Amino acid sequence: MHPAFSVVFFTTATGAGYGLLALLGVLGGFQIIPPDLWLGFIGLGLALGLIAAGLLSSTGHLGRPERAWRAFSQWRSSWLSREGVASVITFIPAGLFGIGWIFFGRTNGWVAIAGLLATCGAVVTVCTTGMIYASLKPIAQWHSRFTLPGYLIFSAMTGSVLMNALLQGFALGSKVLLAACLLLTMLGWGWKLATWRYNDRLEIATNANTATGLAGGTVRSLEWPHTEENYLLKEMGFRIARKHSARLREITQLLAFALPVLLLVAAFALPWPFAAVVSVIAAMAQFAGMLVERWLFFAEAKHTITLYYGC
Repeated sequence: MHPAFSVVFFTTATGAGYGLLALLGVLGGFQIIPPDLWLGFIGLGLALGLIAAGLLSSTGHLGRPERAWRAFSQWRSSWLSREGVASVITFIPAGLFGIGWIFFGRTNGWVAIAGLLATCGAVVTVCTTGMIYASLKPIAQWHSRFTLPGYLIFSAMTGSVLMNALLQGFALGSKVLLAACLLLTMLGWGWKLATWRYNDRLEIATNANTATGLAGGTVRSLEWPHTEENYLLKEMGFRIARKHSARLREITQLLAFALPVLLLVAAFALPWPFAAVVSVIAAMAQFAGMLVERWLFFAEAKHTITLYYGC
């Protein structure tokens, strides 16, 4: 698949934003963190800002962005439409949670309920995003047991690392949260390696012979179906060289997993504000690494329709 940057940024930014929003809703709703004005303003601003930026960037991949609103009407059958509906609904409790925290200085009572509802909405929205890809049977690399859990793991991972950087910046760092960040990053690393191993060993049953029913020989096209590149070739006929894929996988592991783990371990030993500095660097490195990971997620996927074009 052709990895459009708008979609790469969308899945990365919204995943981190929803992960951070979910944690703010839980930690704030249960009064684990104080209802500090600037903590709420910056934390919710960062979470909702990432979500809004990601959602807006996704419209850049549409042929007619002004018609994006029509996707909301297909929620009965389309995971893309369900994602849009869930994302909009989540803004309602998230907005109430922000109003209560920032303007009323409280995270208990109805504000806590709004925060927990925002957490639920964030989890549901990430699930719908994952199902957009996991439900696509023509793309075997996505239609697997690894896709949906991967979206949830990476959202929790990037959200927790952002949360740690935020709390460290306010001198509210927690060893428990640091440990959770480390565990989630290691889990994400292991899940990504398992996904790559599965995809590399994947044997797609369909080929040009089985698709045409001519299994007795080798089927090939005598000439190209089109005289010039069309939409299908542009979007689904993308190829990435094996050596480039291997190099990008190494970069992903370094930036998204290895470097954040080392920096988070250092945050355990360093006093404030040095712990805050390395925590912020860990969050930035991980976000950059996840952009590369998302690019590979699209670039390494192969749509069955490419058989028609001999790709």
